[in-house]
Amino acid sequence: MPPRPGAEAARPSAFLQVKPDGLWLAVKVQPRAPANQIGEPIGNELRVKVTAPPVDSAANEAVLQLLAERLDCPRNQVELVRGHTSRHKVVKLHGLPAATVIARLIPHK
Repeated sequence: MPPRPGAEAARPSAFLQVKPDGLWLAVKVQPRAPANQIGEPIGNELRVKVTAPPVDSAANEAVLQLLAERLDCPRNQVELVRGHTSRHKVVKLHGLPAATVIARLIPHK
């Protein structure tokens, strides 16, 4: 069966899913990194490096703050939905178009 028209728009990348209530971003976190930065996608996840340690949700908050800064949106539009104690996390982005998210998170070569 051929893909339905517009299927590419529904799934713009392997790490970003369009849901009715927002965009879901799959990330793999590297805590205690030398610098806060967003790296290249690895499979179905976007690599995010933060200097914060994985203690008392410090790394989680650093990831959310970094994403909000890179996306140029208020911190309350970035919500951790899954993976509070794991390196593999799912972050929900509220009110942002998928094309904007991809353009701001993926480094251009």
